[in-house]
Amino acid sequence: MKLDTIVNQPVIETDRFVLRPLRRSDQGLIEMHTADRELARMTTSIPHPIPPGATEAFIARAQSEDRVEDVWAIDSSADGQPEVMGLIGLTRVDEGQVEISYWIGKAFWNTGLASRAVRALIDANPLQSRTIFASVFQDNPASARVLTNCGFQYLGDAESFSVARDANVPTWTYSLKLD
Repeated sequence: MKLDTIVNQPVIETDRFVLRPLRRSDQGLIEMHTADRELARMTTSIPHPIPPGATEAFIARAQSEDRVEDVWAIDSSADGQPEVMGLIGLTRVDEGQVEISYWIGKAFWNTGLASRAVRALIDANPLQSRTIFASVFQDNPASARVLTNCGFQYLGDAESFSVARDANVPTWTYSLKLD
């Protein structure tokens, strides 16, 4: 695995894709994927429908030097696949602690892409984290399997607000210790 830095966020290369910082040119593919109602409903922050300017504002926040979340595009264009197959991010929670989040375009569901992307980010550990947290909606067992397959341990139940559902939704919370 090779790490190159663009601005202050690394590019993480794997044998199947690269995790790279977002570009303004990613807007169209991000909007295409996130326009899917089923995908949006499995996230806390993606509205459905997506309002004009929301994706552009998200990319600008992701490119900001003082961001609290590092976001990477899962880019497999070197293998003739799309430049954006999904996104994965790390949000700083506390010193040495981050929360991982991800979504995969529906065309790539059940292909192992999410597990490979999560594993690549864990292995690279670009923020030098000691603990990674994650939560998934309880009606998304596939996402829970991604986490457990990558070594995350179940912590308990909670709930999070889903913008697309306009409701609090039961979640499962997980953690992974890297010490």
